[in-house]
Amino acid sequence: MAADKVVETVVVGNYVEMETEGKPQNMKSKLSNFFWHGGSVYDAWFSCSSNQVAQVLLTLPYSFSQLGMLSGILFQLFYGLLGSWTAYLISILYVEYRTRKEREKVDFRNHVIQWFEVLDGLLGKHWRNVGLAFNCTFLLFGSVIQLIACASNIYYINDNLDKRTWTYIFGACCATTVFIPSFHNYRIWSFLGLLMTTYTAWYLTIASLLHGQVEGVKHAGPTKLVLYFTGATNILYTFGGHAVTVEIMHAMWKPQKFKAIYLLATLYVMTLTLPSAAAVYWAFGDMLLNHSNAFSLLPRSPFRDMAVILMLIHQFITFGFACTPLYFVWEKAIGMHECKSLCKRAAARLPVVIPIWFLAIVFPFFGPINSTVGSLLVSFTVYIIPALAHIFTFKSAAARENAVEQPPKFVGRWVGTYTINVFVVVWVLVVGFGFGGWASMTNFIHQIDTFGLFTKCYQCLPPQGVLPPPPHSFNTTVAPSPHHQPSFNHTHHNL
Repeated sequence: MAADKVVETVVVGNYVEMETEGKPQNMKSKLSNFFWHGGSVYDAWFSCSSNQVAQVLLTLPYSFSQLGMLSGILFQLFYGLLGSWTAYLISILYVEYRTRKEREKVDFRNHVIQWFEVLDGLLGKHWRNVGLAFNCTFLLFGSVIQLIACASNIYYINDNLDKRTWTYIFGACCATTVFIPSFHNYRIWSFLGLLMTTYTAWYLTIASLLHGQVEGVKHAGPTKLVLYFTGATNILYTFGGHAVTVEIMHAMWKPQKFKAIYLLATLYVMTLTLPSAAAVYWAFGDMLLNHSNAFSLLPRSPFRDMAVILMLIHQFITFGFACTPLYFVWEKAIGMHECKSLCKRAAARLPVVIPIWFLAIVFPFFGPINSTVGSLLVSFTVYIIPALAHIFTFKSAAARENAVEQPPKFVGRWVGTYTINVFVVVWVLVVGFGFGGWASMTNFIHQIDTFGLFTKCYQCLPPQGVLPPPPHSFNTTVAPSPHHQPSFNHTHHNL
């Protein structure tokens, strides 16, 4: 209780409100604040929920076909809890760092605290460098994945352009996120984004149930270890969206209230991911092994087109979530972070988008790239490093005694926290990075061997008269265009 009071008095939070306190507001200012300036607990929950589930919603049925129904459900529950725990650790470390700095009279009025700065302040420059490398690389490829997903999805509405061309177009569209100053300004976007993913998840669920099972459907998974661990690491990636936790907390008026937000966001996200993945897998079974995007198997209808369009808009939002921390890092590197001119900062941010655009064109492997990023980057960025950082920050008795936040009783205080942290490190290192890295890299290399780098249209139908690549145990067959929907030998409902 005493610790809570210390945090309450030290962690100030909303500088914008402090600066404008007492000033009269006209209707325009009130509307701007309502739609644009978000820093409440609810804003943070919307941001976490919206950011956590995006295009991965469309690849989870593919993961279920690799894992099997039971393992797919269990891994979602397990990694959801694991992700919530490490997000909690990140929030504790943020509050610890900020409290120490504000006791030293450090002013964060025009400065956004980031994860690598927390590591630097608590553990030193070597931790900072490792955290910065992993976090930036993960967010870079997280942004790449959103661009790939945009091209993959729009193709199911309009195949007049190939997916690479669509990537060019959406890369230009997503570059407009340079004009969004910080997570403080994502209030309306986070709210709309969550509505969009909610619609898409329940569309997938209801459409699959109405469609019914295809004739001769098989649910053979898991059949191969490489597929099993590839699917598991995609789910690891799904619940590893808290690489932007520090930035979301910093946008809050009272960051110390963040502790349970990520868990509550995860619980809501599971009401979307579990029914949709299970329903699509139930309806199409092992066909999903060759269709990493769930949209490709559902018949075209106005409802599906609406889901595709909403996911495209949401991917634009999620691109901003993943890229904004990169913008901050780049601004700090070139000395533009405290510049008050939005246009100058936007212009300075543009070079960040170029490598993202390029990598999306080089590796357009929607689905397999999620697992690869999950095993090699997410495993360290949001699981292993936060758990180790918490252990080393509070390794001394004095640090534990003077900690701003004491661990809760229900986890066993410090002993229980230490035990859970060690388990997280060992499990993710062995299963997530070890087996997952082996499986996902094997699959990823297979995609390169089959389709090649810079492939013009990944998993698209070949021109008439050209045979597609022979099917393998990986997802190498082609996905239908809007004019070539899969036909199944039974009657189904179009939703």
